Amino acid sequence: MAEPALMVIFGATGDLSKRKLLPSIYNLARQRLLPPGFAVVGAAMDDLSEEDFRDHAKQSVTEFSRTQPVDEEVLKSFLANLFYVSVKFDDAEGFKRLKARLEELDNQRHTGGDVVFYCAVPPPVYPLLVSQLGGCGLAREERGYRRIIIEKPFGSDLKSARELNGQLQKVFREDNVYRIDHYLGKETVQNIMVFRFANSIFEPVWNCNYVDSVQITVAEELGVEGRGGYYDQAGALRDIVQNHALQLVTLTAMEPPVAFDADAVRDEKVKVLRAVRPLAASEMPANTVRGQYQAGFVLGQKVPAYREEPSVKPDSETETFAAVKFQVDNWRWAGVPFYVRSSKRAPKRVTEIRVQFKRPAHLTFGREQLRETQPNALILRIQPEEGISLKFSAKLPSGGVRLRTVNMDFLYLSSFVVDAPDAYERLLVDCMLGDPTLFTRADEVEHAWGFVDPIEAAWRAGRPPLEFYKAGTWGPKGSDRLLEADGHKWAVP
Repeated sequence: MAEPALMVIFGATGDLSKRKLLPSIYNLARQRLLPPGFAVVGAAMDDLSEEDFRDHAKQSVTEFSRTQPVDEEVLKSFLANLFYVSVKFDDAEGFKRLKARLEELDNQRHTGGDVVFYCAVPPPVYPLLVSQLGGCGLAREERGYRRIIIEKPFGSDLKSARELNGQLQKVFREDNVYRIDHYLGKETVQNIMVFRFANSIFEPVWNCNYVDSVQITVAEELGVEGRGGYYDQAGALRDIVQNHALQLVTLTAMEPPVAFDADAVRDEKVKVLRAVRPLAASEMPANTVRGQYQAGFVLGQKVPAYREEPSVKPDSETETFAAVKFQVDNWRWAGVPFYVRSSKRAPKRVTEIRVQFKRPAHLTFGREQLRETQPNALILRIQPEEGISLKFSAKLPSGGVRLRTVNMDFLYLSSFVVDAPDAYERLLVDCMLGDPTLFTRADEVEHAWGFVDPIEAAWRAGRPPLEFYKAGTWGPKGSDRLLEADGHKWAVP
């Protein structure tokens, strides 16, 4: 259990707070995981009373809580611990009012000066918000801790990421900065480390002697869903590959940490990013693919082309599909290609890691029999059907020796018969506990941008050219050619 604390949500009336933060805090209250004296102070530009904000929170929990039906007693207690201060982010007086309210609640609830600031606001607002917190003394640790949580994207390139890190570290110590990537809070993502390092049968073959290739797919059937203005400035490479996909790469490729603590785990993740071989400009056409969806059918529904989406430029060159092939230059992964792809308007929503193993060294059952089977593969499914699947060859029940590929499956839901908690629930508690293991460190962010920036620069210069694919398919033709050059092909999730 964390020590008593207050949490300030900047942007408390926005979409992230409504869909994720307020329902997650309610569910923590329902599980009795919130510390005594805990309270939430909403801070936003809307001119609301505290009762208005509580009505907003009630609607949010009723509509978006993962646990249904809502427990009325828990909800009543949860709403009683919500407060609100109207703050315009460029107005120092509003922050003084916020400071006075926090001091009042601290005295009432005996929270020892512990405060978490959650920035549920657009990334361009981060520097202003941090500056105001520093200017009015809200970041000063006179008694308890002062921690700040910021959402991705952490900058838009290496230069802006360094600037943001510098601005944060002027006001907060690095160990009080929690860069949240909700993917790391998913139970199945955390289970990658447990699967690898708590079982002795997998780690001996988790290397270039046995692994042929690694495929990571992050796809969704959705389009830009009203975020055309933001997405047209970001694209799939910066929106997904730079953070979510590279996080999955680090967890798959990292060496065993000496302990499951923040420094040890994050040190090993950074080592992976440092070992990723940078791509030269001349290598981009052979190692990267960018695509954009056209009109098509997804789950039986006709959907428009990306360029027809609201707030998207009619001649936009922004990619909605990104695929990258690269190497991790270390002893464990020498010569093993990593293939990463991210896609919008795919046939279905899926995030998975596929570790494909090499064929047997000797064809005991003949070339023809081997051709009828797939290589051994381990598939770690992050969403939507969380679990792990192992593909291997077995003999068909017949007179001769005929082989077929079969699956051995583990499913979270059927094995544990409980719903996995929302990622935000785990991460909010970890922040209050002062455990940054599942949060992203400054150097990790900068190394990721260091790999992505040259790709982004080449793409903006038209190398390789933008390809198109129909909505409801797995991407442009160039994506298949990317793997065919190495004698591989994308697995169908």
